[in-house]
Amino acid sequence: MAQGTTYSFKSLTGVITNPVFGVSIPLTGGNIGVGSFTIRMTTTRTTHDVAADGTVMPSYIAGDNGDVDIEVQETSVLHKALLSLYNLCVVAANNDDVLGWAAMAISFVFLIDGSTHTLTGCSFEKIPDKPYQAQGQKITWKLMAAN
Repeated sequence: MAQGTTYSFKSLTGVITNPVFGVSIPLTGGNIGVGSFTIRMTTTRTTHDVAADGTVMPSYIAGDNGDVDIEVQETSVLHKALLSLYNLCVVAANNDDVLGWAAMAISFVFLIDGSTHTLTGCSFEKIPDKPYQAQGQKITWKLMAAN
């Protein structure tokens, strides 16, 4: 009987950096309190215009922007690190210094298959929603990437 490759979330390694603020936050599947990382491309690379007679005109759309969702337990060290970086970015931007706002880079390497993702020009979409309930929850940080 054949066996497929074994999956391990702990085989994911990565980092968020913001050189303007001198911040480096390790990201791994083994971080305590991490639920998931989801990377997606948000550029729609093609559109179709359909004429009245049914002729389809495809258009190629350039661009490589995307986003990443980082789901964490609300009491995790990673959440606290992201909150701290978010606050640094917001305080600076509110004081007319936006140099660090989209200066983040995020990189991932999945050691099992060697796949990589590198996101640059990253910035926070917004602070995550904060649940108050009888039981602790996961929250999702969404960061947007220009490239």
